[in-house]
Amino acid sequence: MSFLDHLEELRWLLIRSTLAILICGVIAFIFSKFIFDNIIFAPASGDFLTYQFFCDLANKYDLDKSFCITELPFEIQSRRMDGQFSTDIWTSITAGFILAFPVILWEFWKFIRPALYDKERKYAMAFIFSASILFFLGVFFGYFLIVPLSINFLGNYRISEIVKNDIDLDSYLSLIKTTVISCGLIFELPILIYFLAKVGLVSAEFLRKYRKYAYVIMLIVAAVVTPPDVVSQVIVTVPLAILYELSIFIAVRIGKKSEITKAN
Repeated sequence: MSFLDHLEELRWLLIRSTLAILICGVIAFIFSKFIFDNIIFAPASGDFLTYQFFCDLANKYDLDKSFCITELPFEIQSRRMDGQFSTDIWTSITAGFILAFPVILWEFWKFIRPALYDKERKYAMAFIFSASILFFLGVFFGYFLIVPLSINFLGNYRISEIVKNDIDLDSYLSLIKTTVISCGLIFELPILIYFLAKVGLVSAEFLRKYRKYAYVIMLIVAAVVTPPDVVSQVIVTVPLAILYELSIFIAVRIGKKSEITKAN
């Protein structure tokens, strides 16, 4: 294919992906009341299951009890006339992107498929399935752990008792959307490492060399968003550490296969 043909394929990839996002976004818009009341605003309530989990953990092991709350000390408000309507639209589009992610992966796979060997094309469904599962696991990790921990920390943070927290709707939703999508993409790390290792840009030795720095970053992130106790930090750090070690394992396997191919 010529360069212009590749651009044409890329254009149709973007068109089909956008249509998938819009269709899923329309479905999300239809159920927007349920999404807002039962999903988006759930972490702003003191009875959210994550807070209950950490409260039970704190009571059982005599840890920090900052999650044993009945309500969070802030209110969410909209300050623009079109605030709630535009929020509904953009939230539906974000939900559409999350729901349509497997379709986007499929379109991406079709775009790179001509550059792959026949034996590599057989793994199409495995790639889409594993990448989708990792993305949704990241979304759940962000929503059930990082989001409530961040909301609890930021909602209770005080520079002075004089200042009251009346959180703008856009600010609250931005925290949730950014966290959830970022975690979903971070959980794609093993897939990214697979492709980078295939083209020789990353090796297992490189990942092992910088492992200690990666762990320090994970611990810093966990320390910022969790209460000051070791158990909570470990709960946040462990999934990230597993992802990093899985990436090293994948890089090792790719490196061995490359050596065998060169030997033959």
